[in-house]
Amino acid sequence: MIMVFLTTSQFIIENEIGGVLITGKHFRESEDYLKRLSEIESNLRIPLFIATDQEGGAVNRLASYSDRWRHTPSAREMRLMDTAKIRSISNDIAKGIKTLKVNMNLAPVLDPAKDYREKDSFMEESKRSWGSDTTNAYKVRSFVHGMLENGIICVSKHFPGYDSWTNSDHQIAISASPREKIEKNVQFFKTLADDIPVTMMSSVHFLRISSRPAVFDGNIVKMTRRRHPDMVVLTDDLWGTSLRAWASGKDRLPPRKQYPDKDFKKLVTAIIDAGNDILMISYTSKAKDMLDIMMELSDKSSKYKRRIEESAARILKLKYKAGILK
Repeated sequence: MIMVFLTTSQFIIENEIGGVLITGKHFRESEDYLKRLSEIESNLRIPLFIATDQEGGAVNRLASYSDRWRHTPSAREMRLMDTAKIRSISNDIAKGIKTLKVNMNLAPVLDPAKDYREKDSFMEESKRSWGSDTTNAYKVRSFVHGMLENGIICVSKHFPGYDSWTNSDHQIAISASPREKIEKNVQFFKTLADDIPVTMMSSVHFLRISSRPAVFDGNIVKMTRRRHPDMVVLTDDLWGTSLRAWASGKDRLPPRKQYPDKDFKKLVTAIIDAGNDILMISYTSKAKDMLDIMMELSDKSSKYKRRIEESAARILKLKYKAGILK
C-alpha cells in the first residue's frame, strides 16, 4: 500500500514496499537505477509498481534519459491530433519507459481545461489537460491503449478534477467550484473508468462539497468507485504542504524534520479512513512511520484491519491482471 521515491534497494527490500516513484533523476543515472531495480526484484516476494510521470510536454521524465525524448508532445498538443497519431506517440513513449522497467504511468491528466469561471485553468496553462469534458475521451482512450499494449498501466488524475490555481505540493490549494461544475469534471473520469484502473486523488480542498482536501474525504474517494468497485485509488504526494498543513491545522509548517509525529499519524489515519489504497510519499524514510501507524491501527481495530485488507486485495488483483504478479 506504500509507494515511495526510489531510494536504496536495501530500504525497499527490508520494508517490503509495494511501489516506487521514478523521476528524471533516476533516468539520468540509468545504469545505477536499473541495477538497483534488478536487486530489488530478485529479493521481493511481490513485484513493485514502478511509476513515473510521463505526461509529455512540461512533465517529461524521459527527457532526462535521452535527447530523443526532448520534444514529446503535451496533452494539449495531443488532444488536437487524430487517434492514430496519438496511439503511435503513446506506443513509442510506452516502449521507451518499458525499457527502463516502468510499468505504471501517472497520466493522463483529466483535470479541466477551464475553471468554474470558464477561465483557463492551471492545468490548461501548463498544457497538461486533455480537455474540459468528455468530448476528448476517445482520444484519451487512444493514449491509454497505446500504453496498455506495452504493459503500462495508466493512472487518471487528479480526482475529482484539479481546478485550483495553486500548487498543493507547496501551499494550501482551495477551489470554490460549485457542485455542478465538480460533477461535470467527474464525468471525464467516469467515462474512462473502464480503460484506466487507477485514479490519483487531488489534494485540493473543494469548499462547496467538503470540509477537507479531497483525498481525506471518504465520500469523494467513494465517487471514484461508482463504476468499478475494484478501482485502485492512489494519493498524490502525502508530503505535500497542503495535506500536512490540513493535518496540523496551520498555515505555516515547521521544517520537514521537525514535523510532529502526532500530526503525521493524523494524516495517515485520515487517508486510510477515506478509503485510499496506495499511499505515495516523496519523503522516503517516512514510509517506516507509515508502516508502524498502519500496523498499530490494524492491531487495535478490526475495522481498520478490514479497511487495510480491502486495499491490499485491490492492489494484488490489479498486479495480477496487469501481469506484474505471476
